[in-house]
Amino acid sequence: MNTGEIVGIALLAAHVVLGFTAAVLVSANRRPSEAIAWVLTIVFIPFIGAVVFLLVGFGRLPRRRRQKQREVNALILDRTRGLDQVSHGDEWPGWLHSAVRLNRNLSALPMVGGNRITLLDHYEGSFDAMIESIDAAREYVHVEFYILVLDASTAGFFDALARAATRGVSVRVLSDHVSGFLFPHRRDTLRAFEAMGATWRAMLPLRPLRGQWQRPDLRNHRKLVVVDGAVGFTGSQNLIDSSYLKRANITRGLHWHELMIRVEGPMVRELNAVFVTDWYSETDELVSLDTSPVVLAREPALLDAQVLPSGPSFENDNNLKLYALLIHNAERRVSITSPYFVPDESTLLAILTAASRGVEVELFVSAVGDQPLVYHAQRSYYEALLRAGVSIYLYRAPTVLHAKHFTIDDEVAVVGSSNMDIRSFSLNMEVSVLVHGRDFVRQLRAIQAGYRAQSDRLELVEWLNRPRREVVRDNLARLTSSLQ
Repeated sequence: MNTGEIVGIALLAAHVVLGFTAAVLVSANRRPSEAIAWVLTIVFIPFIGAVVFLLVGFGRLPRRRRQKQREVNALILDRTRGLDQVSHGDEWPGWLHSAVRLNRNLSALPMVGGNRITLLDHYEGSFDAMIESIDAAREYVHVEFYILVLDASTAGFFDALARAATRGVSVRVLSDHVSGFLFPHRRDTLRAFEAMGATWRAMLPLRPLRGQWQRPDLRNHRKLVVVDGAVGFTGSQNLIDSSYLKRANITRGLHWHELMIRVEGPMVRELNAVFVTDWYSETDELVSLDTSPVVLAREPALLDAQVLPSGPSFENDNNLKLYALLIHNAERRVSITSPYFVPDESTLLAILTAASRGVEVELFVSAVGDQPLVYHAQRSYYEALLRAGVSIYLYRAPTVLHAKHFTIDDEVAVVGSSNMDIRSFSLNMEVSVLVHGRDFVRQLRAIQAGYRAQSDRLELVEWLNRPRREVVRDNLARLTSSLQ
């Protein structure tokens, strides 16, 4: 044999060994569909596929960061012992007790009563509500956003933080490291924090030379503000102009529609516990947790709520387990709003099963998308949903419906930062809020009715007759959804 033949045989042998090794190692503790997708990638794109897997194939944060999560969980469990009794459990549907217990076991945070929750579905109005609360701050303001940019729309928020810092209020700020480089005004934003005396830290920084490294596409996608432990905000909205300042969005006239909640009551301390955990992970500073007693109030307007953080700092897909459980327990109606809808097998099965057993299921998504691969992947699920009887509403352009929430029957809802997609279930650090209350669900349903009025209902016949090129794009994009 000549040298070329020897090299060829050696490469073939290496490829076979690599494929076999991948089949054994990749499949460990991984969904079968995801494992198969990765093995095929490694087999059909030799060596390059293996390098890509080493970069983005591991779905958990480094051990040290996960240990910090466990440390804070232990502190939360210790300080909240018995707090789960401070709720209106006698008014819940019977199945909700198991969901609350699941969340408590996964995230350490209890369901607690005595909360006032206000829905904020106006983009600038949400900023105004945060500014008003920050202007009343006396001790601290904690700010955490996946995307955080100083621009014309957010300048008032930054001014409020500066006023708070001038009064001697402690201002701590977290924002995602990678997203900071994907949007304009990064330097101006960081200079503003430095000038006002706020302490800013990057979340999940990618700085290999400083030993800060993890899978590059594991991101902290949470959005929250906590003021003095008395008022909190969370939901889908980032701290940026509604166009997201991208040239393509501006050219197309796109703007984002969001949903945030403003909270008063014991739930605020649970939101703050999420911030404290992330701050500890990024700074090694463990801010003290609120341990003051909570007294249950019986006012009709007060709600039971439970904060559920999720993501690769946990050993389980917390939000995935909650969402699937809730949908399986629905008896009459499920209304889902998710801008990026690329469900895993268990969530899709729960939705299809609910629709097939007679539950009224509706899905609100945008008619347009800002992320082509995700946009086409989610469209590949529409046929199965429509055949099962799910009503799909396409929110009309040029608005991107970016709100993330869903309701179960008449008294349970979830609002937060999490999409109903594989990335939010496994790769992004998210925060969701489980709420029990008929009035709250009624208000959220009114917002959903507004979506319906601004949407076009998708019909199966229409969908089956779409151009063949779109079918090809959708189905090809779907093949990438399990490479997570």
